[in-house]
Amino acid sequence: MPIAFPVPEAGTPILHEIDMAEWDDFDPRFTLRRELPDPSRVSLRPAGRLLSVELVPEPDMNPSRWYRGSMVLLAPGQWLRWQINYRIAHLRDGEWSYRLDTLNLAFGAIGVFGGTPSRFLDERTHLY
Repeated sequence: MPIAFPVPEAGTPILHEIDMAEWDDFDPRFTLRRELPDPSRVSLRPAGRLLSVELVPEPDMNPSRWYRGSMVLLAPGQWLRWQINYRIAHLRDGEWSYRLDTLNLAFGAIGVFGGTPSRFLDERTHLY
């Protein structure tokens, strides 16, 4: 599956979300909003001339992330790719599904999304 999609030209701030699910054959569904991410999911704070970014793990998802210490500082013109995965157990039959969240976040113009991210945090883990 792709970890990035073309970013529409829409000015800033821009929140471009793509959801893909196995039961939809991973057909991408796009939403575009001119707003910052939900602060309960992505914490953004000024830190002098830098931007402090923290991805907040989803509550009640497995595996739990007890220790993370995961906060990233971005300078203007930098961008971050952050990946975290989850196992979602279904109550009715015990089956589980996989979830992978990828946050691509730029501090500055959208055009910085070319090439390799300035920072990459990989919080993917074994799910069994």
